[in-house]
Amino acid sequence: MDVGLDFSWPTGRIKDILPDSVNSIASSPTTCSDETIKFIKTLVEDHKIPESQIGIVSGVIAFLWLYTCIQGNKPATVSVSSELPLGSGLGSSAAFCVSISGALLALSDSSKVDFSREGWVSFGEKDQLLVNKWAFEGEKIIHGKPSGIDNTVSTYGNLIKFKSGALTCIKSNMILKMLITNTKVGRNTKALVAGVSERKNRHPDAMTSVFTAVDSISNELASIIQSSSDDDLTALTKEQRVEELMEMNQGLLKCMGVSHASIEMVLRTTLKYKLTSKLTGAGGGGCVLTLLPALLSAAVIDEVIEELEQCGFQCLIADIGGNGLEICFNGR
Repeated sequence: MDVGLDFSWPTGRIKDILPDSVNSIASSPTTCSDETIKFIKTLVEDHKIPESQIGIVSGVIAFLWLYTCIQGNKPATVSVSSELPLGSGLGSSAAFCVSISGALLALSDSSKVDFSREGWVSFGEKDQLLVNKWAFEGEKIIHGKPSGIDNTVSTYGNLIKFKSGALTCIKSNMILKMLITNTKVGRNTKALVAGVSERKNRHPDAMTSVFTAVDSISNELASIIQSSSDDDLTALTKEQRVEELMEMNQGLLKCMGVSHASIEMVLRTTLKYKLTSKLTGAGGGGCVLTLLPALLSAAVIDEVIEELEQCGFQCLIADIGGNGLEICFNGR
């Protein structure tokens, strides 16, 4: 997705606004203070951003912080494009911060990426850790208090189990393909979280049971996808169990009050094709995941997508548990 905006600043002006960050050490990720964010915002305000795209301001601030901290005030041209819809709960900001951090670090003395290799190159373990830490600093500028799960998934790939602030990378032993439906309905994450908290205060025992059930579903899902499949029947059985867990999870999320009419429309549409769906992200709009069974025909998938798009939704297909950050050098 190209937002169609161009930004440029004289290096001298950046150095005047951010005298300390240009002296930062790329190998030591640094948090951007609230005061510094205000200073950087004055750079962004040099450009007129349409009201409809005002949400990208925090992303531009994050970019300037990451760039000046890692590359100093070296002049450069940076182009950013994305296939992910913005602000839809798919982690586009984390993917942005990871990509920017990875590219800038690869061109610094703090990374040991092999420039001589052709095609897409993965980062080593130490470089991944450094990229992830810098990306998290960018995410903090954009979101305030992110969990760190989105940037970790973008950096390392595969799947992440998140509980009580602890992140664990897990490897899937089954093929999972999802249809992602973007309802294009904006949502207020803070308001949704507050709503869940208020409902918990009104119904503490019931909501505690809901949260416990969600935790059980997550643990069972992790167990299923990590278990080995010896034959096609076992793989089919695992797929069916995942569908049941998704259905239960969606019901529990609805109990929390985070579903939405647009989400329910996607659920009804996919159910007509005997497909299982659940909301993702904060809910209240955003995106819906639909499991695409391995034996499902391409013709049926096309029918489902056509019907959803007729409702005004946007559809994407993604393999779950793919690679993390990779980089390709052209003509360096």
